[in-house]
Amino acid sequence: MSFFTVIDPAFKTFVLGNAPVKQLATGFDWVEGPVWFGDAGCLLFSDIPNDRILRWTPGQGISTFRAPSNYANGHTRDREGRLISCEHGTRRVTRTEYDGSITVIADRFQGKPLNSPNDVVVKSDGTIWFTDPHYGIMTNYEGFQSPQELPCNLYRVDPSTSAMDIMVGDAQCPNGLAFSPAEDRLYVADTGRIFSDDPTMIRAFDCAPDGQLSGGDTFHVIAPGVADGIRVDTDGNLWSSAADGVHCIAPDGHLMGKILVPEVVSNICFGGRAKHQLFITGTTSLYSVVLNRQGVQWP
Repeated sequence: MSFFTVIDPAFKTFVLGNAPVKQLATGFDWVEGPVWFGDAGCLLFSDIPNDRILRWTPGQGISTFRAPSNYANGHTRDREGRLISCEHGTRRVTRTEYDGSITVIADRFQGKPLNSPNDVVVKSDGTIWFTDPHYGIMTNYEGFQSPQELPCNLYRVDPSTSAMDIMVGDAQCPNGLAFSPAEDRLYVADTGRIFSDDPTMIRAFDCAPDGQLSGGDTFHVIAPGVADGIRVDTDGNLWSSAADGVHCIAPDGHLMGKILVPEVVSNICFGGRAKHQLFITGTTSLYSVVLNRQGVQWP
């Protein structure tokens, strides 16, 4: 059985023929938001409809990290190693402190409640960037059905001042996001409004040293499926979720190859001993594959 589709010959050097795509656990409803904790030797990820954050530990398997989780979706870590989470149920972004207490990073903008924060990254300057589509409030499946009071924006929060700004306001539904290794480019997946035929794409923005964005042209269109979760490796290649697995896209936007997964993939992250293991959340299951690549990830 082949686990890979090679389109660009260079992709052959990214994958290892004797390293299979492994199913690590299954039996979930809709898993999302994987984040690797290298210092703890474990992966956290969300099982959104079941309102819990799960932990996978090598040699030990699955345990519950937090339940209820406020229907948490995407996660990352800040520059101090703390967990940053997007919560659908409370329509907020939070930080888990070292003692386990929860700090609210953002839950409103200009006096109105956020929609349902989806995915999040932290820049090297400590600013927190997150997308706020409406997916978690359109039905009761991943949160609580509620009126939408704000457009679907991408925001930046400076935790030192609590200043919050719209960085991308012209997307239909911004979703996954990732910075290039030098942080001079920001990739944003636009997966379209629910129950619509909106065009979907990954956009690329030039990012100035002060964080201001320009550009935003279409970088790549995933087919089949959409770019829900995205990550970048140390050479600047973009790895994206898709309906048939994970797609690897070169910095110039051309498709290099695919990792084939038997379920629709929602999100991915790099982790493991050398950040060379790609963890994949695929609908009802958690998968992983060892690559000849290393991810850009902190810490």
